[in-house]
Amino acid sequence: MVSGIGAVASPAMSAAAAGQAAASAAAANGIAATGSTTQPGFGAMLNQALEHVSTAQTQAAASEAGFAAGVPGDTLAKALVASDRAAVAWNATVAARNELVAAYQTVMNMQF
Repeated sequence: MVSGIGAVASPAMSAAAAGQAAASAAAANGIAATGSTTQPGFGAMLNQALEHVSTAQTQAAASEAGFAAGVPGDTLAKALVASDRAAVAWNATVAARNELVAAYQTVMNMQF
């Protein structure tokens, strides 16, 4: 291959170079060479968030039950903090749901 400003590359070389450039650009953007993303999708993120809320609620219930039963180490402070964490997580989930519903309603009300 001739180097220089006016050099013309062979089609095989340009295809290989284009493939390599696409692979490195995809890697820079967090995309695997096969075209799949390395980040979880929206559904997976939503499921993970709901599991987090469920776990917080379960931990709060266990902490409250432990305090009520007089289990050593389960204090009123721990029970209240766990309960507040679960409440905040639930309120955030409801707020996100309300925003999604409002966005859906806005899109559905658009006139084309």
